[in-house]
Amino acid sequence: MTNTEQNQKPFEIPKEVDNQWCPGCGNFSILHTVKNSVRDLNWDPKNTVFVSGIGQAAKFPQYSGANYFNGLHGRPLPVATGIIASNPNLNVVVTSGDGDIYGEGGDHFIHAIRRNPNITLIVHNNMIYGLTKGQASPTSDIGLHTPTQPEGVYTEPINPIAMAISLGAPFVARASSGNPKHAQKIITEALQFKGLSIVDIFQPCPIFNKVNTYQWFNENTYILDEAYNPVDRVNAFEKALEMEKIPLGVIYKNDNRTTFEESIGTYDTNSKPLFERKVDFTVIKSLLEKRK
Repeated sequence: MTNTEQNQKPFEIPKEVDNQWCPGCGNFSILHTVKNSVRDLNWDPKNTVFVSGIGQAAKFPQYSGANYFNGLHGRPLPVATGIIASNPNLNVVVTSGDGDIYGEGGDHFIHAIRRNPNITLIVHNNMIYGLTKGQASPTSDIGLHTPTQPEGVYTEPINPIAMAISLGAPFVARASSGNPKHAQKIITEALQFKGLSIVDIFQPCPIFNKVNTYQWFNENTYILDEAYNPVDRVNAFEKALEMEKIPLGVIYKNDNRTTFEESIGTYDTNSKPLFERKVDFTVIKSLLEKRK
């Protein structure tokens, strides 16, 4: 955790903290954009938790100036779900990469959508594994040449937007780190949404992915028109399948789903968060004795 009292600006980190990202990495833009969004919303760093797994994007929480938890590779979503269930008054944000969330964490991605915890998931999608030297990720395009796929990727890439909509995720959006103004608008809306909000952010990896560059994303994406209606699920799914020109914006939104915390019956209007409750060891003892 970072001691926020020593920082003059909320969510800033001490100057002596060394950032390990490569020059030109889209992570810098995403970090800056998310910080702008949480500041605009007047979030308190003390009540904010950033969660990630392993990878270059997963270093984000260490540069956030807030509470953070780095979990195992592919495991940030269950950790974040546990955190929000223990204290639903917190602002919980998962920030990790396409390999971490869609690869190692693919099963957790599916079941987090089913549970619908009140958290925001921001996926840094550079279509490559950056920390482990450039092998293909689940979103790498067919034909991409990498150190471990020298003859080109032959497996079909997943479509996380279409997957999320098909599973009923209540908020699904896509942005690009090359357009931080638009990305901030999307992220700010996602952070305010009640339930699981998913934002997949395109970002280049200048070291290991020489195909999906800033120029490539600019030429192969477009921003959805203001008239687009994200509540039509069928239309949203059709938008998610557009690949010749990939849409950016809020693709789908459903305000009617119950959150995980509301569903589990742990809280009522007068109850304390789990972390504030005392353990009644007499109850535990009686339960253990019944099993004898």
